Amino acid sequence: MEVTDHLAQANLEIKGMHCAACANRIEKAMAASNGVRSAAVNFATQTATVSFDPRATGIPQLVQTVVDTGFSAKAVKEEFTAQDQAQAEQTSDAEYLELRRKFWIAAILSFPVLVIAMSHGRIAALNFAGSNWLQLVLTTPVLFYCGSHFFTGAWSALRHGAADMNSLVALSTGTAYVYSVVATIAPQLVAVSSVSGAHVHGAGAPVYFEAASVIIALILLGRMLEARAKGRTGEAIRRLIGLQPRTARVLRAGIEEDIPIEQVLKGDIVIVRPGEKIPVDGVVAQGSSSVDESMLTGESMPVLKKINDEVFGATLNKNGSFQFQATKVGRDTALQQIVRMVREAQGGKAPIAKLADVISGYFTPVVLCIAIAAFATWYIMAPVDSRLSMAVLAFVSVLIIACPCALGLATPTAIMVGTGRGAEMGVLFKGGEALEKACTVDTVVLDKTGTITQGQPAVTDIHAVAPFTKDELLQFAAVVERGSEHPLGEAIVRAAQERKLPLADANGFKAITGLGVEADVQGKRVLVGNAKLLVDHGVEVESLKTIADDFRSTGKTAMFVAVDGKPAGVLAVADPIKPESNEAVDALRKLGLRVVMLTGDGKQTADAVARQVGIEEVHAEVLPDGKVNVIRELQQQGRKVAMVGDGINDAPALAQADVGIAIGTGTDVAIEASDLTLIRGDLRGVITALSLSRATLTTIKQNLFWAFIYNVIGIPIAAGVLFPITGWMLSPMIASAAMSFSSVSVVLNSLRLRSYRTENHAIENPPR
Repeated sequence: MEVTDHLAQANLEIKGMHCAACANRIEKAMAASNGVRSAAVNFATQTATVSFDPRATGIPQLVQTVVDTGFSAKAVKEEFTAQDQAQAEQTSDAEYLELRRKFWIAAILSFPVLVIAMSHGRIAALNFAGSNWLQLVLTTPVLFYCGSHFFTGAWSALRHGAADMNSLVALSTGTAYVYSVVATIAPQLVAVSSVSGAHVHGAGAPVYFEAASVIIALILLGRMLEARAKGRTGEAIRRLIGLQPRTARVLRAGIEEDIPIEQVLKGDIVIVRPGEKIPVDGVVAQGSSSVDESMLTGESMPVLKKINDEVFGATLNKNGSFQFQATKVGRDTALQQIVRMVREAQGGKAPIAKLADVISGYFTPVVLCIAIAAFATWYIMAPVDSRLSMAVLAFVSVLIIACPCALGLATPTAIMVGTGRGAEMGVLFKGGEALEKACTVDTVVLDKTGTITQGQPAVTDIHAVAPFTKDELLQFAAVVERGSEHPLGEAIVRAAQERKLPLADANGFKAITGLGVEADVQGKRVLVGNAKLLVDHGVEVESLKTIADDFRSTGKTAMFVAVDGKPAGVLAVADPIKPESNEAVDALRKLGLRVVMLTGDGKQTADAVARQVGIEEVHAEVLPDGKVNVIRELQQQGRKVAMVGDGINDAPALAQADVGIAIGTGTDVAIEASDLTLIRGDLRGVITALSLSRATLTTIKQNLFWAFIYNVIGIPIAAGVLFPITGWMLSPMIASAAMSFSSVSVVLNSLRLRSYRTENHAIENPPR
């Protein structure tokens, strides 16, 4: 729990939510509680973020508010360990496995029921005397085992004076089942021999077991897929936690000992050797080394750490040994703060509510009222000898024709087809919410390293001084750098290998901290490093400074080379821009999108890269928490922000953004924290993702429109408004067929997305 300005913020884990209506109910109850300033309940992550006055209320009272609303809750720990994540994943997996088991049981039992029902008695082998009893036997476990949580959820909502999707499912399937049971056991009670348009003429009553069982199976399938997608959201946290070493080597009472990282205390002296990860945050007390901080800053170049410099937990020590004093441990480390930011951003309220779930909260009681009114009307107005049959017929027909099958399929079918088509085009959406949100984006924020650029240092320019050629200069430098572990040296060696230059052995190799390296190559003393290295060795560098300054002005690092005390040339090393970055940025701007670059790199390098790709708005030297703040500032301006990144350091910003887009060539943490992934690592995929989301959302809106129009037209007919004019009463079997047709139309409309092409669906008039 965090306390700032007399307000505290707490995160609660909530169990028992089944739809957005549940989340809305909890949110309203908490917002109305004494002392609560704001509450946001996230159905997808099953969490609530509450801001409250600790002088007026506390976490126990907040938990009790959730319990009183019909759900369970507990406070989320501030420090999230690997054990906590494992437990969360185990719970998620158990939920998925239970849904999968129930779905397959429902599907297997429902199939023969559906076949018998769809034969309409025209297939002799299926038209036997006990067919209704067989359907009853097969359907009963589907409802009362596979679909039990729909009924318990509906009962819980009813006890608290509310209605949700569970209510709609339970009411429609339960009514169809009860009617069918009555028709099986006592068909004379519901047979409609005197009603025109009835399916049965004195031979018995129709049953609608298939409507109950198939609906349960289909909705279980949707919830199973949803549970699977939600289960993957914990991967980002798990991988972040996995970055931290499990043990630390500390110096206590003059003795080195390895202890679990949880036992490291502030003030402890921690020893770090080459190639080891730094366990906690601290300040260097002895020694020096280069540290790879790319997981924190995104900067691909290691940073030299010397006495009094800060080091951060989970960063990687490269080639030196040092000791540091621990200053931040446990929940206070930079890594734990990143974990916390990712969890908070993922737990925030979704920008787009689930329309079908919200409407179902009103739809269910309205349909029930109409069904009851139809029953009462026909029981009063119909002839005495047929009034019960007509009343029951109207009641059941209304409930069956208003079954939420089309409403339930409207969104998931379009999402399934849209995400499938996206995968074929190199865009992986994490779920339907990402598709819904992406079409509203009006601002695209791009990380630099690994997103706009390649993410790996490379030699970009070679300036040789006569009598040396470019190949000779590169060859001398590469031979010396073979003994170095510095990324700049590795880039030089890699460039020489790509040119297939022979690399001899160097003698007398020496690394000079902060300056460069030197060695004997074929009897010549070669220096490779910065200008100060050469000056300290008496080498004239004035003739090379202009060239070096030109390299630096474009964001490149200049590496001076001297041979036997004479200047030999300058090598430029930089993180090259991806070939497609210019085209992608240009396309985004033509779509009317605001393009921003956000990076932990220095301002000079960031500005140079931005100029090359045509980006005018740049935020440089920004750490992970700063990146999140930039995203929040844009959102506070009313912007819908898409963040594109590839590094671990981008994970909090990816989670905070309305849409997080990860480059597929990046880290697993960035990919898991994002809403969608570009498989090919190509920025042009952002265009595909945004336009595909727009086409998919249009399809969803069309589906919802037809599903609602179907109900608007069908329900009055089922209630019998045409009977006084035509003498025709809608049979439940026809109502069931109409329901099936509405579902098929929704699916067919969604399948049109399979032929989607980006060039035919460009975003027109994007939001501003």
